Amino acid sequence: MIKVLLFAQLRDESGKEAISIEGNGWSVAELKGKMEAEYQLGGLETVMTAVNEEFADDNTILSDGDTVAFIPPVSGG
Repeated sequence: MIKVLLFAQLRDESGKEAISIEGNGWSVAELKGKMEAEYQLGGLETVMTAVNEEFADDNTILSDGDTVAFIPPVSGG
């Protein structure tokens, strides 16, 4: 299982703070595609991604037991 943590508008869109997904050997990009398809989440191309509390890119390969956080951009003034 991969645990996906959602923040800001992603949490609002999904209605969940976290989602567990069966998967192993996927890239972050593949996980984003699955999240967009299954949970109709938009804007994943602009989020920062952390895997096990370390920033990661779309090519990072995920393993069973990983925790992935999708962190949308923040605006402020």
